[in-house]
Amino acid sequence: MSRRVISITGTERTDFLQDLVTNDVTKPDRLSYAALLTPQGKYLFDFFVSHGGDALLIDVAEDMAEALTQRLTMYRLRRKLAIELTDLAVSRGTGTPPEGALPDPRHTDLGWRRIDREGADDGTAWDALRVALTVPESGVELVPNDSFILEMGFERLHGVDFRKGCYVGQEVTARMKHKTELKKGLVTVDVEGDAPVGTPITAEGKAVGTLYTQSGGRGLAWLRFDRAGTGMEAGDARVSWQG
Repeated sequence: MSRRVISITGTERTDFLQDLVTNDVTKPDRLSYAALLTPQGKYLFDFFVSHGGDALLIDVAEDMAEALTQRLTMYRLRRKLAIELTDLAVSRGTGTPPEGALPDPRHTDLGWRRIDREGADDGTAWDALRVALTVPESGVELVPNDSFILEMGFERLHGVDFRKGCYVGQEVTARMKHKTELKKGLVTVDVEGDAPVGTPITAEGKAVGTLYTQSGGRGLAWLRFDRAGTGMEAGDARVSWQG
């Protein structure tokens, strides 16, 4: 998926973003994976944050970049900040990292990312890798105003910090973590056949979940764990999950 880079400059830039997003973005030597949520705790945007000189740089899906810029600007209020889309690009790969690259914080097998002018990709089969590692993608498995990040694996993917303090949607996320047991979530399933992304999964006429990205006979699915079992179907495809 194509990416865009948003720049936040100004002396209050780090405190500003730290107060809004799910992860700690104060560490200048690392790439942070984070999300911006609704006040009700639902997913809006996910992105990577790095420190570049006198700016915070946000690596986000291209089709979400303008909306994220507008949302951040709405939260700016009277802070001394500049928030703007840049002409920078994002390179990524799983081979030997080039100079200036940082490891993808979600999983070691996801390789490296670098903000530059070229926007190169080393040809990694990203969908196959995401399916194998159960990694959701912006706007595919991660659905704005619908997904909850803990159901989509953000704790496992190092995208949420429960010690950083308040952020938008923090109360709902913390309650899901500490006071409930997740009964739904994103998993990797076996798929026999093909079905369009977003096909409902059923079993014995009951709704079980949704099938998303598929690759090599496997796929990502959001499931209701108490209903998942034998006989699951997604359109013409058969779906199974080991649990």
